[in-house]
Amino acid sequence: MVRSLRVHVPSTLVRRPRAWVGTGVSAVAATVLLVTVVTVVGPSALRSARASAVTPLARFPGNGIGAYGDASKSGDFSGIALDAPATTLAPTPDGKGYWVAAADGGVFAFGDAGFYGSMGDKPLAAPVVAMAGTSDGQGYWMSAIDGGIFAFGDAPFYGSMGGKPLDKPMVGMAPTPDGRGYWMVASDGGIFAFGDAPFYGSMGGKPLDAPVVGMAATHDGRGYWLVASDGGVFSYGDASFHGSASGADIGTWVVGMAPTHDDAGYWLLAATAGVLTFGDAAMYGPTPNNPPFSPAAAIAATPDGKGYWLLQPDEIDTTFSASPIGPAFAQGGQVVAVAASQIGPNPDLSRGSYCNPYGPCEQWCALFATWVWQQVGIGIPQYAFTGKVFDWGQTSGVVLPGSARPAPGDAILFGTGPQNASTSVHVGIVAETWPDGAVVTVEGDSGPEPDGQDVTSIDGPFLPADAGFQLGMPVYAFVRP
Repeated sequence: MVRSLRVHVPSTLVRRPRAWVGTGVSAVAATVLLVTVVTVVGPSALRSARASAVTPLARFPGNGIGAYGDASKSGDFSGIALDAPATTLAPTPDGKGYWVAAADGGVFAFGDAGFYGSMGDKPLAAPVVAMAGTSDGQGYWMSAIDGGIFAFGDAPFYGSMGGKPLDKPMVGMAPTPDGRGYWMVASDGGIFAFGDAPFYGSMGGKPLDAPVVGMAATHDGRGYWLVASDGGVFSYGDASFHGSASGADIGTWVVGMAPTHDDAGYWLLAATAGVLTFGDAAMYGPTPNNPPFSPAAAIAATPDGKGYWLLQPDEIDTTFSASPIGPAFAQGGQVVAVAASQIGPNPDLSRGSYCNPYGPCEQWCALFATWVWQQVGIGIPQYAFTGKVFDWGQTSGVVLPGSARPAPGDAILFGTGPQNASTSVHVGIVAETWPDGAVVTVEGDSGPEPDGQDVTSIDGPFLPADAGFQLGMPVYAFVRP
């Protein structure tokens, strides 16, 4: 199982989707089998007020789970609202079901996947970002961004990095074949081995062009791959290198990987939900250049390697009501509800590039953020420049440094300062905060769509202190009305 920390980068900083280069990929129509068996555990009633005067936009097409090739769709999130965004996916050994975990540790079991417990409605220091099932399908592990491990069913606990200092946050995990150990990987490529999981090497302490976003183990447990957001692949032990997307102009970033059944190839998953193939990995879809793109977070392969599932969290109704840190101002919950109601594709693209529902046809992340505040009665002008949000906060609100712990509803400002468009590059709305400092945001004018066709989407979980490395743009301030 592979899990990646998904990031959205504004149009000024990210390479945009074009045709895939150098992979020999061809698009194949997806076959999706709809099965309505689902066990849902984790979400509770909506705790943040919805602003009834705001009209929700059209959502991304789909219901959170994409099935391609011989991957059977055993259920999805149609009619289900999550308290926190879905972050990770793990299949059962026979491929007839899968688990999905959310950032708050809630577990959702589909098909023949059994429910063995969750962290839903339990206090967490940090959000869950990775998950793996046991070899017999009778249990699973979850990993949090701070290195904490939660074991359920017949999944033994062999140790964790929870409560220990980390140079960089955890982004993925993989179990050994016998289930007697597991590896964890951090965004700097550091590997942590527990139980009978051998250490074969890592990128920890070595310079990286881009952060590591996930890992996958070979089927005999004698090696593993790491994948970075630029598509770079690092092979250790008996894991063979079959190529990478590093240096290829793929126009987006990579969020995860999955190996084929014989380890002679692997798939890389792009943030657009496009799939790149290497080695003997066959292409089953989806085609990556057919907007609107529905952002992807994770990929998992079927047991015979003739298909895969994709997790696409922005398609799922998410209330963001699981935040351990409550609103610090009266309208905080309403701000988050308004922002969440706008997650989806941009409906105004027929008018031209950068056209949006919140103002003139120009880069519009600040137009979105200030519009959201206005909907709940906050008297901020509808600014187009992100630095003006900072300036307004100095005179009419509260400005917090980028090292502070924000509250839901705060604005998050990316860049190095408010001076100009080169230093203040992006703004979003904080939707969830966690005791370890991690946040989830909702951002307008966000990727991974082509330049000028951006959408409103979910970003995170991520640590604001690490945003410069993880997202390619640091956080310089938060603003509270």
